[in-house]
Amino acid sequence: MTDELDKIDRKILAELQKDGRITMTALAERVGLSKSPCQQRVRRLEERGYILGYTALVDLSRLDAGHIAFVQVTLSDTTTPALDAFNRAVRRLPEVEQCHMIAGGFDYLLKVRTADIRAYRRSLGESLSSLPHVSHTSTYVVMESVKDRDVAEER
Repeated sequence: MTDELDKIDRKILAELQKDGRITMTALAERVGLSKSPCQQRVRRLEERGYILGYTALVDLSRLDAGHIAFVQVTLSDTTTPALDAFNRAVRRLPEVEQCHMIAGGFDYLLKVRTADIRAYRRSLGESLSSLPHVSHTSTYVVMESVKDRDVAEER
């Protein structure tokens, strides 16, 4: 599917990833197009699912969500119905920012964001450990985020 993207499409995507609020005029200038063809390309990239949406990057530590933990989850059952049940349940937990099925020594890796370690401990005891088919978890607490693609580099 990426074969249908040319160099200009890729430039548009790169510029929008840097600044989703860029004006169409400025975007067109940066990629070497006039405004109308640039708008058409952006619309096409949206329609074809390359651009999923636009969002604001928020300093979550200022909103009582600065504590990050990565959690390895091992399931007791990895049949399709068990995986589906786990997937449905984990999607309902607001503190789980990301959930990835892993090929390796455990089944899932979760990125969990809470206000502090106490809130994480509550979440672990009340929510995460109670997810369907969870047999074991291991937690790794983030001490410092050195690089986060979603956070501006100017900090």
